[in-house]
Amino acid sequence: MAVSGLLKLFIGKPVHPVGDDGRMALSDHLRELRARILKSGFAVLVAFGVALFFFDPLFQLVLEPYLAAQAKLPDGSTEATTSGAAGGFLLYLKLCGLAALIGSSPVWLYQIWAFILPGLHRNEKRWTGIFAAIAGPLFIVGVVLGYVTLPKGLEILIGLNPEELTNLVEFNDYLTFFSRTLLGFGIAFEIPVFVVLLNMAGILKGKTLGAHRPWMIVGTFIFAAIMTPSGDPFTMTFMAVPMVVLFLISEVIARLNDRRRAGRTINAGLSPDEPSPL
Repeated sequence: MAVSGLLKLFIGKPVHPVGDDGRMALSDHLRELRARILKSGFAVLVAFGVALFFFDPLFQLVLEPYLAAQAKLPDGSTEATTSGAAGGFLLYLKLCGLAALIGSSPVWLYQIWAFILPGLHRNEKRWTGIFAAIAGPLFIVGVVLGYVTLPKGLEILIGLNPEELTNLVEFNDYLTFFSRTLLGFGIAFEIPVFVVLLNMAGILKGKTLGAHRPWMIVGTFIFAAIMTPSGDPFTMTFMAVPMVVLFLISEVIARLNDRRRAGRTINAGLSPDEPSPL
């Protein structure tokens, strides 16, 4: 009985099937949301267990940007340390948790998309495989770009330290900074994808995106300035410029989808012998 109850939690199958109009009872929405969260959490937990076995190479991967920045600074100007009796333990948890969150991103991103999916029309659901294939890699691309730009951001920040002082970098604080940078870049690269999803769901129009394009570009740079912990213009630009390009691509996709949807509405109900208004 306990096993069957656990399976029901993970499956989250609606009690009342989705109607032809795409509507579902609120209780079924909540039941499905709970199942999606549990599946995502289970994927993160499994990835966390795997990351524990690869702690040493993961640690070297995280340490490399700091070492690259340190090499370009005067000798003795900075040093990495840990503090407290539980410093090493917290380092294990934070590092493996970060690796698990990034490694399981295709799973939890798909769960978000799958939760939105019932609200789409049947032909729009055909895009499921495409978005599932794009969202995960885009998140990873954002993370990789954040990793590449991190040494320069660290060099700028630590370089502001007076020459007479040694900057003692507490490694758990550095890991928090590292996590914010990588996740910030990853999430930034997902925003245009969700803009297209909102358009597919009929919530956001391509014409609306075009009308507010200048403000979206300005907002993108402000978002990049907030999301990059270093706050330097180099890292901010590396996040903002790809985001602007992705926003423009999402606007084009949204406009094409709106045009296709409008054509389908105009031609609805025409007999085979009746000419289209187009």
